[in-house]
Amino acid sequence: MTVHVDVMDIMSKLKAAEESFAVATVVRTVSVTAAKAGAKGVIRPDGTIVAGWIGGGCARAAVLKAARQALADGQPRLVSIQPEDLLADQGLKGGEERNGATFFVNGCPSKGSMDIFIEPVLPKPALVILGASPVALALAALGRQFGYHVDLAAPHADLTVIPDADRVTDGFSPSAPDQGKRYVVVSTQGRGDRAALEAALGMEADYCGFVGSRKKFATLSNSILTTLPVPSEDRARRLGGVKAPAGLDIGAIAPDEIALSILAEIVAVRRGRQRAELDSHIQDANREE
Repeated sequence: MTVHVDVMDIMSKLKAAEESFAVATVVRTVSVTAAKAGAKGVIRPDGTIVAGWIGGGCARAAVLKAARQALADGQPRLVSIQPEDLLADQGLKGGEERNGATFFVNGCPSKGSMDIFIEPVLPKPALVILGASPVALALAALGRQFGYHVDLAAPHADLTVIPDADRVTDGFSPSAPDQGKRYVVVSTQGRGDRAALEAALGMEADYCGFVGSRKKFATLSNSILTTLPVPSEDRARRLGGVKAPAGLDIGAIAPDEIALSILAEIVAVRRGRQRAELDSHIQDANREE
């Protein structure tokens, strides 16, 4: 009972701190195994087991490998660890997948079998919005509905209503979470356009969008590049990666519609990248076999 309470307590603390971790749960055992059904382990992205118990060395390597993959692509895993002769009887080899499970060889003398379910727990993706325009406010509210951690940054004097956001920062210097994905949108509508865009360029982000015309963005970009004290290849590269105007072309006109088009574009980027990462991890796993 103490171990179970410790595991739940650690999970609650990691969730509150918005840290990534994986939960490995033993769901079935056959014959002699170190851990029994119901045993849990909490695993950090670096492979550290911070709480719980999932068995000895026979299971640890396979579980940690699967946990790292689950945290990388956000997909759960079912791992089955069995003696080599039992795998052979099923026409399987270590590292193979079948019916949603990945099989590994148990080389320990105990010759037991374990099935372990691994679930990634990831922090909310961060949606950083720079500006207090109607589009910015609409995007903040919509982002929260879709499970994003919304950080709206704008001078408080520009805010006419209280934003529906997880955090509101005075000015254009938000402190977004260090972990997880980050998506940045500049929607200032003429109030601090350059300052907000420069702040956005200073952030590592999986997406950066600018609400405004291509002409306006080009003017701001030229101004930023020509007035820098020294050449900045990194800033120029990031300017080239800004989507302007932000959002999918759905014929949006009203602020709510523009916000919807922007969030749809962010979802497309986010899910598309997850699929690419999953394909990459599958290829890496195949090369390791």
